[in-house]
Amino acid sequence: MQQLLKKIRSGHFAIMGILNITPDSFSDGGKFDRVEAAVTHALDMQAEGADIIDVGGESTRPGATPVDEKQEIQRVVPVIEAIQAKSDVLISVDTSKPAVMRAAIQAGASMVNDVNALRERGAVECCADLGVPVCLMHMKGGPRTMQQNPVYEDVTGEVSGFLQQRARVCVEAGIPKERIVIDPGFGFGKNFEQNVTLFKQLNVICKLNFPVLVGISRKSMLGQILDRPVDERLMGSVAAAVMAYNKGARLFRVHDVAATHDALQICNAIQ
Repeated sequence: MQQLLKKIRSGHFAIMGILNITPDSFSDGGKFDRVEAAVTHALDMQAEGADIIDVGGESTRPGATPVDEKQEIQRVVPVIEAIQAKSDVLISVDTSKPAVMRAAIQAGASMVNDVNALRERGAVECCADLGVPVCLMHMKGGPRTMQQNPVYEDVTGEVSGFLQQRARVCVEAGIPKERIVIDPGFGFGKNFEQNVTLFKQLNVICKLNFPVLVGISRKSMLGQILDRPVDERLMGSVAAAVMAYNKGARLFRVHDVAATHDALQICNAIQ
């Protein structure tokens, strides 16, 4: 994972394929909640160009039902172990719980992707102890309530300040700066206008001197622009990835790996 992050910092792009082991995720809930189906999809995404498979056992869509750490571990660990048995693809775990982070890393994951930016008690210390890269995402509120009238005076400034502050906490706890990725958190505690403003000003986030992950694939912001349901947002998702690349993002968390990979390969070659 360290080698991949080094490549990203030097300007190359990388793709994180989404693998939700959940019954209720907004786009693919229930499709890959069995180990065999999950592994097949992971291998398919690797073949399409995914550099990382992001395995998540708890939905973070607005209004999602929380999952306890035991159930989350039971969902993600068998899948991580099964992918590891068949592939050398890098794996990240999408979780906010220290116990799940530890179990997933022990099972073979090599990165923690946390929508809560390691704010759970013990999470920063856990990741410092594990010695793995982390992705810190901005979220206003929690998944259950985050879309209930989020208010900002300056959305880009507040997101930027939050990410810098969480990165400082991580560095002070012993996580080297070279292991930190940041994510502005499109759709997490932000309404349509706030998401659009943040996207327009994404270059501000990309100037913070950390690799920037963008996760906008199939999200409601695109659906509102296009007036299309979740499963008809491929073209919009790819267009958004290209625009984010042009603003400086280099890591992309996506559902549609092949199409996004081809588009970004063109961007990379021409730039």
